[in-house]
Amino acid sequence: MMTDMAKGRAAHSLKTRGSTLSPSGLESRRKEMQRRSKDSMSTVSYMDEPTQRDEVSRLMVQMENTYQLGPTKHFPVITVNHILKDVLTNYLQEEKYDLDLCRQMTKTISEVIKAQVKELMIPRYKLVVIVHIGQLNGQSILIGSRCLWDPKTDSASSYAFRNSSLFALANVYAVYLE
Repeated sequence: MMTDMAKGRAAHSLKTRGSTLSPSGLESRRKEMQRRSKDSMSTVSYMDEPTQRDEVSRLMVQMENTYQLGPTKHFPVITVNHILKDVLTNYLQEEKYDLDLCRQMTKTISEVIKAQVKELMIPRYKLVVIVHIGQLNGQSILIGSRCLWDPKTDSASSYAFRNSSLFALANVYAVYLE
């Protein structure tokens, strides 16, 4: 005798196929299914289509907590100062102030500085590089910055450059990421 669950499955499969069988046709179908079940037994598990979130979670590597509250290697301020000096001197030594050129140079210089500081491979530090370039024309300028950070782990490096036509100030902020 057919169980209620098997009847429900048979009725569902018939509905999805769009066929309409008479009660006698349903009985013949039941007998056919019983014959098949005697020959072999198989199970089918149902799985939804994988969602994008499932695919992302499979690709993400789960990291264990290190409970490391401080850096193993501190940010090398002196080395970064040398990088700032070299990059600013190499890029701006012979340049004259031009608004469009300086606008592009700030982007280029900041990317070069960031790349060279990243090559030092200092683990767990986020870097922020800011470059200001302006015209020397007998004026003065004050540039200030404020950050919320831990003075034990976070650090900053700065270098100011001048030639006959322009000035440049480069700042690198290193914020430790726990």
